[in-house]
Amino acid sequence: MSSSPPSPQPWYKQFWPWFLIGLLLSSIVVSTSFAVLSVRSFDGMVQEDYYEHGKAINMVLAKQQHAADLNLAATLRIDPMTSDVVLDLTGNDRPERLMLKFIFPTEADRDQELILEHVREGRYLGQAPDNFRYRWYLQLQPDQETPAWRLVGEGRFPDESEVALTPGRAADA
Repeated sequence: MSSSPPSPQPWYKQFWPWFLIGLLLSSIVVSTSFAVLSVRSFDGMVQEDYYEHGKAINMVLAKQQHAADLNLAATLRIDPMTSDVVLDLTGNDRPERLMLKFIFPTEADRDQELILEHVREGRYLGQAPDNFRYRWYLQLQPDQETPAWRLVGEGRFPDESEVALTPGRAADA
């Protein structure tokens, strides 16, 4: 008796075509989701006006050099319980009001500015937001339209220790 060879199954009942189709479809789904994600999310780290930003760096360096020439330095403390800001400024220039900028390293919309009032010889007071947390770049300058000097530093809050602000380069944002 001769038996005829078994007839092959149709392609849609076999494993390998579906495996290959599944690989193709999964790569299409993943690449489409990444494309949608990249279009919808904004990367705030890239500067559009990089040329103007580059020119402004020289002005920032001049402000910091002027602060060094005036022998300016400051220590900052934020009380973790009351959020009171106490800043002691030493040097040859003590304006009536100072602007303290808190710059978040990765998200520009979290940046904050505080105005500090002069209360006595070199001491300035202000009020920080409640629950002030994480690491911040700090910039201190006179509260004027075109400030003459700038001090910079970096601090992590809440912290009971003091943060030093110097004419050095910590943040040029």
